[in-house]
Amino acid sequence: MVRLLFALLSLTAALPAAPASETAYRAEIEKWRSERIRHLTADDGWLTVIALSWLETGDNPIGSAPSNRIVLPAGKAPSELGRIRLAGGRAHLEVAPGVEVTSGPERVRSLDLASDESGKPTIARHGTISFYLIKRGDKLGVRVKDSANAARKAFHGIDAFPVRSAWRLDARFEPYPAGKTIAIPSILGTISQEPSPGAVVFRIDGKEHRLDAVNEQGEDEMFLIFGDRTNGTETYGAGRFLYAPRPGKDGRTVVDFNKAYNPPCAFTPFATCPLPPPQNRLPIPIPAGEKSYGRH
Repeated sequence: MVRLLFALLSLTAALPAAPASETAYRAEIEKWRSERIRHLTADDGWLTVIALSWLETGDNPIGSAPSNRIVLPAGKAPSELGRIRLAGGRAHLEVAPGVEVTSGPERVRSLDLASDESGKPTIARHGTISFYLIKRGDKLGVRVKDSANAARKAFHGIDAFPVRSAWRLDARFEPYPAGKTIAIPSILGTISQEPSPGAVVFRIDGKEHRLDAVNEQGEDEMFLIFGDRTNGTETYGAGRFLYAPRPGKDGRTVVDFNKAYNPPCAFTPFATCPLPPPQNRLPIPIPAGEKSYGRH
């Protein structure tokens, strides 16, 4: 899975100690939520995403004119900013004469575009607009952001369930054989095979439940994509995300549903979110963590 998905919010690298008190625990969660909001509302956060266009082989014009393959907002970009040429699985930007585009601190006239597959995509900027390449399966697309996007300015916070330490669950980790993968569907209708180190197993109201985890080699955390009976009513219909620390030597970890959060698709129609695999759809409600946001 693309590393950017794993970088959405990574704030629990070490196995957290049990809270000393309910008050201290609530303060911990509030701090976590504040950091979550800081990431979300940053000038390159998900609230700034305004477009996603898939590239075709050959020249892909980019600019504010409606005839472009990649259309930028009128008034914020010239009618022709340049062209992105896709050939042999590689993308190259050629900037139109007289147009200022930067990448890092440098003004550029042409630029090879690395995708987000490596975790460090090449970012090109023009004013408040930025864009970079994403790879999903065998498709390459251009994701466009605007740091002055109205959605960022209009952000009013995210409702959440009351914090309850009862939703911080001790869990047992059941490892899978090395090389094990699980099928992860996406909002694009695709299915990818993602590495799974194992499952986290926990009890709610005396009944055992499990969630298959996903991770990349070297990650300190396990990524959980889950659904529950609150989806589509109180929480985002397509499920939520959660991180759990890698297990300690005793094979134990923590699943803290107070840190369950909305995927990017809850904030923009231009995200490419993974969806919970069937086995990760819990047959019970989880009234903890973030509630639904907006209309996406």
